[in-house]
Amino acid sequence: MSESYDVIVIGAGPVGENAADRAVRGGLTAAIVESELVGGECSYWACMPSKALLRPVAAVAEANTLGTAASAALDPRAVLERRDKFTSGWKDDGQVRWLDSARIALYRGHGRISGERRVTVGGEELTARHAVVIATGSVAVVPPPLKDVRPWTSREATSARVTPESLAIVGGGVVGCEMAAAWQALGSRVTLIARGRLLDRLPGFAGDLVADGLRDAGVDVRLGTSVTAASRDERVTLELDDGSRVEAAEVLAATGRAPATGDIGLETAGLEPGSWLDVDDTLRVGGREWLYACGDVNHLALLTHMGKYQARICGDAIAARARGASPATGDEASRTAVPQVIFTVPEVASVGAVSPGPGERTVEFDIGNVAGAALFADGYSGKAQMVVDEERRTMTGVTLAGPGTGEMIHAATIAVAGQVPLEKLWHAVPSYPTISELWLRLLESYGL
Repeated sequence: MSESYDVIVIGAGPVGENAADRAVRGGLTAAIVESELVGGECSYWACMPSKALLRPVAAVAEANTLGTAASAALDPRAVLERRDKFTSGWKDDGQVRWLDSARIALYRGHGRISGERRVTVGGEELTARHAVVIATGSVAVVPPPLKDVRPWTSREATSARVTPESLAIVGGGVVGCEMAAAWQALGSRVTLIARGRLLDRLPGFAGDLVADGLRDAGVDVRLGTSVTAASRDERVTLELDDGSRVEAAEVLAATGRAPATGDIGLETAGLEPGSWLDVDDTLRVGGREWLYACGDVNHLALLTHMGKYQARICGDAIAARARGASPATGDEASRTAVPQVIFTVPEVASVGAVSPGPGERTVEFDIGNVAGAALFADGYSGKAQMVVDEERRTMTGVTLAGPGTGEMIHAATIAVAGQVPLEKLWHAVPSYPTISELWLRLLESYGL
């Protein structure tokens, strides 16, 4: 059997859904191929369940800083039940209904590129009149010492039905830090093992504040050490390079991601199976006018919101080219203005540059010295850093660490993406007494 569409998208996560939707809005027909659940990693094993686990942790922590009421406490069972609602019980009926309403055809099964503008799924061959979009995302990397001990990955960590008595986490990045915060609060005894410092892609103060917060919560944080061997009987035993051992009921591998491109037929397009895909600013794979790649697979910014942004650009570009026009816009953010929030206690938020380049300088400020922060939480502890291009006098990056900072980062994103001059930002007056008064204090520290 063979069917034809203007656009075929491989992967029905938020990225694939957005690419297909924008193509349809542009007047094209689209089909989407998915081997698992429509809605993808974010809906069932990443953003949604992780935030559902972490928001109650932060709310309780914030309540307990005010000193005006009896101590707040989590109900682990209620937290897990609430998480299950946000994942729709790992059923994709609602997402399928959305595809139907958006006039996007769904093919269930493993999709493989079988030639130029061709995708096979099951026994069917689909032909794309204009473009094929790869939106297959990424998968967790399991380091060699853990391969034979049945480790959790981020999927098991966000979907577990019961709290393990103890949990060892290997990796000090976002997944490791967030899941340490979640499962410690839900009653597990957590050990976090990182070969360097925590959140090592961000300024040092961010990882230091998160490490302090995790230790205050009871997490055993071990920095500058690695796992050399692992075994499992009823429990997992980890051997560390400092000569110590860690035993736990479960172990989570949180050491990075790899592209989910190993078995999707890249070789038929002259590309290396299992590779990240290089794209131009319309998300077209280099040298192949019919092939596009959005989201994690292009390795620009492994974040759902950035993948969806890329998908909107991609779908619009395909629709424009189909009618013989040039795309109206390209990707301006994925390399320079990527926002991210890490939902630890305290939160960490960043956008753009995290360290100064040539002709740039950093300005730092203790967020606890802002009146709104002191009102937000007794003993508020946090720090802010902005990176400034001295010639253009614009922000190129901002990093915030402290309670509630995740809801502040979009203001910085607008300033960075819009390249708003600092002299102009000085006239954006923050409301008093809110934590947003921080922006005035940063500008004053800069010299305005």
